[in-house]
Amino acid sequence: MAEVLVLYYSRNGSTALLARQVARGVESVMDATARLRTVPPVSATCEATVPAVPDEGPPYATLDELRGCDGLVLGSPTRFGNMAAPLKYFLDGTSALWLGGGLDRKPAGVFTSTGSLHGGQESTLLSMMLPLLHHGMYVVGLPFTAEALNRTRTGGTPYGASHLAGVGGDAARLSDEESELARLLGRRVAELAVAARALRT
Repeated sequence: MAEVLVLYYSRNGSTALLARQVARGVESVMDATARLRTVPPVSATCEATVPAVPDEGPPYATLDELRGCDGLVLGSPTRFGNMAAPLKYFLDGTSALWLGGGLDRKPAGVFTSTGSLHGGQESTLLSMMLPLLHHGMYVVGLPFTAEALNRTRTGGTPYGASHLAGVGGDAARLSDEESELARLLGRRVAELAVAARALRT
């Protein structure tokens, strides 16, 4: 089975909703499986530590899981048009993988959620692509042949899946188009991961 790591940070739950839809898309592909993982929050106090396992939700990702995946889909809420600090902090710790080419030629995609329609969805998605490109990954987007990309009035971009959560961070529900596009992103990454794995074996 090709394993796609769906790695995200979510503070209020919106990005987690997208992550679950991405994982459903991965699981819809024969010979592909999704592994949901998150990252711990970053503390302003240097001595602060978090438990090894979160109180709820998926476990924290490890570098070994990242190294062993056949594909990767990264998710983060938008913070001033950029990915959130916890995800950036995790990615900053992947130098050993970069030096060894551990992610080279693996497919990847990105997703995000914002509080406002023009709150930086696309710039956040692009910022998440940069470390993936440095790792030598093949970045997968969403084509306009996907009907939901033309219908959506909330989230969804050619750069990756997205969700308009609202200023209050209402994570209660994704729109139909947001869900459909998140599943499509997961499916596209998984299809490439399965094909790449078949070539290696």
